[in-house]
Amino acid sequence: MNITICFASLPPEPWVQAVQQALPDARVSAWAPGAPPADHAIVWAPPQQFIDEQTALQTLFNIGAGVDALLQLKLPPSLKVVRLDDAGMSVQMAEYVCHAVIRHFREFDGYDADTAAGKWSYRKPRSRADFAVGVMGLGVLGERVAKALQVFEFPVNGYSRSAKDLPGIRCFSGAQGLPEFLAATRVLVNLMPLTPETENILNQGTLSQLQAGGYVINVARGKHLVEEDLIALIDNGHLAGATLDVFRTEPLPADHPFWQHPKITVTPHTSARTLREESIAQIVGKMQALQRGEPIRGVVDHQRGY
Repeated sequence: MNITICFASLPPEPWVQAVQQALPDARVSAWAPGAPPADHAIVWAPPQQFIDEQTALQTLFNIGAGVDALLQLKLPPSLKVVRLDDAGMSVQMAEYVCHAVIRHFREFDGYDADTAAGKWSYRKPRSRADFAVGVMGLGVLGERVAKALQVFEFPVNGYSRSAKDLPGIRCFSGAQGLPEFLAATRVLVNLMPLTPETENILNQGTLSQLQAGGYVINVARGKHLVEEDLIALIDNGHLAGATLDVFRTEPLPADHPFWQHPKITVTPHTSARTLREESIAQIVGKMQALQRGEPIRGVVDHQRGY
């Protein structure tokens, strides 16, 4: 078995060493133009040249949950694309989202501002019943986030393209269910996969359907959000603010208005990072299952985009 590793912005050497250690009978190497053909590849944002040269590839393992960048390449229809199921990302995502929800709900930004001004302040406690949290996207990450929010006794809504039934979560689905989901939601958490159908889904039309004083948390992809629509809805008072971890351009440009907006919290695409050891263990396990002729989880539908 020949395995190649191609990363756009990460050093491949630690991955090469770890995969080789896990599969001592395989040949594992970092890709360079003109490299010999491989059976499997572990990738992050590979160039089109990589796909064009590696014509013998059977499987492309992406080291992230989102595969939108991969599917923008010209891929052979027969090439199996596999995403990570979890590999330690879902608990990170649950931490991040719960922190953002609780920080907004408990008004800690306001307390921080008062503390900086030397002011001892008091705010009337809010009712959780008034802060229904809606999770858009109920895949592995979304389901974990929704369950984590239940621990803090927030009402939790869930939205997905196809119908789901999760204990204690009010689930909505399909185009017909989206308006009702938005109207029932005060804090919106976006975890949708990025596809042509979901690009720009967070726009003036959808965000204005959130309950008054709504709050937006985007931890999926920057292209889901129409940025100027978000700012307008915050500035006119319909939305209370946002926590954003993903952006159309990354790193976020220094002159971008998000940096200075007093009601927008920015983090540098850090809500759920790939954990190397967990990811390699999962990928190696799937390679071994494929060798045995067994089915694996995480195979991407090229047409649906996830």
